[in-house]
Amino acid sequence: MVVERGDTLPPMPTFEAKAIVPVTAAEAYRWHARPGAFVRLVPPWERVEILDGEGRIEDGARLSMRVGRPPLAVRWTALHRDVEPGRRFTDVQESGPFERWVHEHRFDDRREGGAIVLDRIKFALPMGAAGEMVAGRAVQRRLARAFRYRGRVTAEDLARLAPLVDRPKPAVAVTGASGVIGRQLCAFLRAGGYDVRVFARGRTAREGEIAWNPETGRIDHEALEGIDSVVHLAGESLAAGRWTEARKAEILGSRARGTRLVADALAVLRTPPRVFLSASAVGYYGRRGPEPLDETSPSGDGFLAEVVRAWEEGTEPAAAAGIRTVRMRFGVVLTARGGMLAKLRLPFALGLGGPIGSGEQGLSWIALDDAIYAIHRFLHDESIAGAVNVVAPRPVAQREFALALGHALRRPALIPLPAFAVRRAFGQMGDETLLSGQRVEPKVLERAGFRWSLGALEDALSHELGLASR
Repeated sequence: MVVERGDTLPPMPTFEAKAIVPVTAAEAYRWHARPGAFVRLVPPWERVEILDGEGRIEDGARLSMRVGRPPLAVRWTALHRDVEPGRRFTDVQESGPFERWVHEHRFDDRREGGAIVLDRIKFALPMGAAGEMVAGRAVQRRLARAFRYRGRVTAEDLARLAPLVDRPKPAVAVTGASGVIGRQLCAFLRAGGYDVRVFARGRTAREGEIAWNPETGRIDHEALEGIDSVVHLAGESLAAGRWTEARKAEILGSRARGTRLVADALAVLRTPPRVFLSASAVGYYGRRGPEPLDETSPSGDGFLAEVVRAWEEGTEPAAAAGIRTVRMRFGVVLTARGGMLAKLRLPFALGLGGPIGSGEQGLSWIALDDAIYAIHRFLHDESIAGAVNVVAPRPVAQREFALALGHALRRPALIPLPAFAVRRAFGQMGDETLLSGQRVEPKVLERAGFRWSLGALEDALSHELGLASR
């Protein structure tokens, strides 16, 4: 730990982190200065809500956020100063949890190519020396954990964007923009310089947004004119409760109705988009046991397979109108921000986790960041159309996943959840989503030469949970 001494102020501990990125210092600076970059850099285990000022790096500008969980959340406001476009800027806490906080961001070109992004943070805790004695090392460890995550995301996001850095960025419209995938996708695209338009549902559309309502069949056709690409991620949650007959009808209707509404609207535009990407799921294949499955495999049986078939059929008007259409069959998306991993983390951290049912059912998964990078690839790769399995290269048995999660958390994973208990608690939903499985292979992505950044399960879990090299 470095300690700096000023003329009149007591010493402040200093934390430093460096990341090597595959772009120039000027481009790395531009990425940090755009809306979306801060969202991408917030680790999934932290609770940070941006209130105002994102994407405005200039002397005197402010970034305000809410940090922590209610009722202990605090408002943190940082002032930007010492801004040298392309080279550096500094954030100074005006109000927040620290006595003092000065965060310098530096961007320097490397002789070997690429650039170094340096973060230097000086901080002072409340209660002076006593606060430093009690919490100083914990703050350093927390910063190290966060900046390992930030460094990896910064380098990988910039690597994915680098081949297109000099090309015009198209306007991309996104449904489901507030969901787990949608929020990070929009942040990734905005930080990359894309013009992102979100669909507004259940509220008045703001300027630049697209109003739609799948229940009433309303969509703003005019706002869609001139959009280059549409990413459709919205849909009723499959795992929000037991599948009563009414609930099943709601799920089926929501997925099919919303997709058909968007596809119909795109098909009749004066200037239709170049590409339509529509979310789907590996549930298309039904319960299949150990059989390896790829995009050529037929659909299976069960309610989930029925939903996915109807979901994908809803894209047909767009495809028939000549719009390149990609049906993205997502596996389980691993992220601590939501979904399966977020639900399992606490019981596994308490040593209460283990295999579900027999533990032999296949689990086809993908890290959230790789799901976003795949979507970005689909936006630009004209050779990709039709069904694409958006999964990691190696599916695992559910028992293997449980053991990997327990190992990542340094906890045993030996307490099973019997099949009868799953069926009693969740009914058909539990039977088809927890006790069934598929071993799905991403043949289309492999043939396209897609590179997974987190293709190993252990790496994906460690990255999302902030446990790498701890």
